[in-house]
Amino acid sequence: MLHKTRGIVLKTTFYGDTGVVVQIFTEKFGIQSYLINGVRKPKAKVNLNMLQPLHLLDLVVYFKANTGIQRVKEVQSSPIFRSIPYDIIKSTIVMFLNEVLYKSIRQQHTDEHLFDFIYNSIAWFDEAQDASINFHLAFLLKLSRYLGFAPSTDVQSHQHYFDLQEGAFCSRPPLHPYYMDKEDAEIFIALFTTPMDKLDQVSLTKSTRRSILNKILVFYTLHTASFGEIRAHQVLEEVLS
Repeated sequence: MLHKTRGIVLKTTFYGDTGVVVQIFTEKFGIQSYLINGVRKPKAKVNLNMLQPLHLLDLVVYFKANTGIQRVKEVQSSPIFRSIPYDIIKSTIVMFLNEVLYKSIRQQHTDEHLFDFIYNSIAWFDEAQDASINFHLAFLLKLSRYLGFAPSTDVQSHQHYFDLQEGAFCSRPPLHPYYMDKEDAEIFIALFTTPMDKLDQVSLTKSTRRSILNKILVFYTLHTASFGEIRAHQVLEEVLS
């Protein structure tokens, strides 16, 4: 049976001489693997560029429950990216976010709210002419809400630390090393609560941005099973430095 669904590309792997297997986070079926033949031929109907990380798609697909690899009938970019593939900062940020997403939602089933957040955020990032270089920080913190471990924004005057393990402010340093002082925590929460189009109001130095990113990755490691090391982290730091 054929179904129409939107999709977000997570990973593309070459298969055989001309095919690929693409892992796509779909609106209707969660993460699915699709075999697409002939993609690497000179006159392929489906352009390999459509299947780059976090590209947004309209799909017509076959679906069979309990099947490891599904089939695709039609693939179209929707929307067609205007800036991400051509802007080194944006493309590097997307590459980094793709790796985090792949490790964070790889077991995800259908979740339309999560799908909408990712889809709309990436579409906005591509269209935004003055997108903040803090986009990836805010995106990951806002994403945590949909993954079930959003940081608490409640803070009392005597609470000068933020416990990354508990995701909440506390009055004394925890017995473990996974915490921030109040200054960094206030930036952490500001990035979480500030709308994407207002991120330029959160002013960060390069060193602070690097520090906050490291804290966010610790936050994800603590709350995501088998998260592991993010390889694109170093490339991102070089491009933004």
